[in-house]
Amino acid sequence: MSQLDLDKLFAKIEELKPKFIERLTDAVAIKSVSGDESLRPEVVKMSDFLVKELTTLGFKDIVQKPLGTQPPPVVNPDIQLPPVVLARSGSDPSKKTVLIYGHYDVQPASIEDGWNTDPFVLTHDKVKDILYGRGSTDDKGPVMGWLNVVEAHNELGLELPVNLVCCFEGMEESGSLGLDDLIAKEASDYFKGVDTVCISDNYWLGTKKPVLTYGLRGVHYYEIAIKGPGADLHSGVFGGMIGEPMTDLIKIMSSLVDSQGKILIKGIADMVAPLTPEEDKLYDTIDFSIDELNAATGSKTSLHDNKKDALKHRWRYPSLSLHGVEGAFSGVGAKTVIPAKVIGKFSIRTVPNIEPAKLDKIVIDHCNEVFKSLNSVNSIDAHLLHDGNYWVSDPYNDSFASAAKATKHVWGVEPDYTREGGSIPITLTFENELKTGVLLLPMGRGDDGAHSINEKLDMSNYINGCKTLGAYLHYYSKV
Repeated sequence: MSQLDLDKLFAKIEELKPKFIERLTDAVAIKSVSGDESLRPEVVKMSDFLVKELTTLGFKDIVQKPLGTQPPPVVNPDIQLPPVVLARSGSDPSKKTVLIYGHYDVQPASIEDGWNTDPFVLTHDKVKDILYGRGSTDDKGPVMGWLNVVEAHNELGLELPVNLVCCFEGMEESGSLGLDDLIAKEASDYFKGVDTVCISDNYWLGTKKPVLTYGLRGVHYYEIAIKGPGADLHSGVFGGMIGEPMTDLIKIMSSLVDSQGKILIKGIADMVAPLTPEEDKLYDTIDFSIDELNAATGSKTSLHDNKKDALKHRWRYPSLSLHGVEGAFSGVGAKTVIPAKVIGKFSIRTVPNIEPAKLDKIVIDHCNEVFKSLNSVNSIDAHLLHDGNYWVSDPYNDSFASAAKATKHVWGVEPDYTREGGSIPITLTFENELKTGVLLLPMGRGDDGAHSINEKLDMSNYINGCKTLGAYLHYYSKV
């Protein structure tokens, strides 16, 4: 396919840049943290914001699909899940139909965490030409990017080359609760006739070269609850007299993974698909370096001294991460308290051919066996909180070919084809329920700091990302 003439579209996107920054500013200002029940009204407010924007842009059949009551564990047993926003632009049977998915919820953020600016105020560093704010890259920037593409077409009086179906959810950062069932239900209804799914909720591997992503690790998130005394106690009065839950928890969590990242739970490594010579060669041409890894982490803490080993442990080997302890003292200063109950949180990123049910049994059995070996007087409840399977797709279909053309058109280079260490479990659900392919077309860079402090989106990635999303629709319409 020869290069399409998209100069007018690209020029209009450049012209509308101030409006696009304003749209993202308004979105970032809404504290749509799905994991904080007290902020659930803000998550719903963000869904209302999307409905308003979609209406203004001329979308039809806009609905906020309720997902019902959020299942335990919750503080408020009556709390409702935020709605999934569905919308449609075009219903021409002669055109292909693309479903675009994104999420409008974000991770928690506070200036006290170490942010240089208010995380819910989009801040433009004009010297570096970088936008800072929670959700700027994950995933409000890309979601606004799709809206920006439609607005640019509207301003030009240019018809979209495909039919668009939007599916924007508000619980992705909390396990996409309820979305699997909705997709299954709407597969033959609202989503009927979808030809492909495009998701922009991941990132370049590094900071210089765009990528297309055809695989993701899955994630299983676990909790270990250790319960002891009926209330928090004074260590001076009760220390040495009672079993302390924190002591048990630290022992168990230290048995999960070592300082070199090796998972210590027996049986997990045995399930991992072996590395073939053909797969090993794929890593040779990927544009990535340990220096880029160090730059992205702001440290020299890589466990590997070469590109290939580092990428394999990011993409095709499982990892276990310890995330935190609920119920323990975590403030500044000294507080001599014995917590009555503590909950350790950890997750495992999964890869082919790890079986979900088998993994859960191995992990929970391990925690219970270690606890039993402690001869503790306390009690344990180790359980899975939520999970999502790994996903690997075909990178040689029409959708990927169109995305490659679009990327080359905008950025001037052929994209790398990568897998990713993060998880977007809903990719597999879309693929299975809609019987079609899924493309991951990233907007942001590998150093954007999603889920971290000072999350950012380079202005060039925001604007060129809009161009890439728009170009993708045009190229895909031609295949």
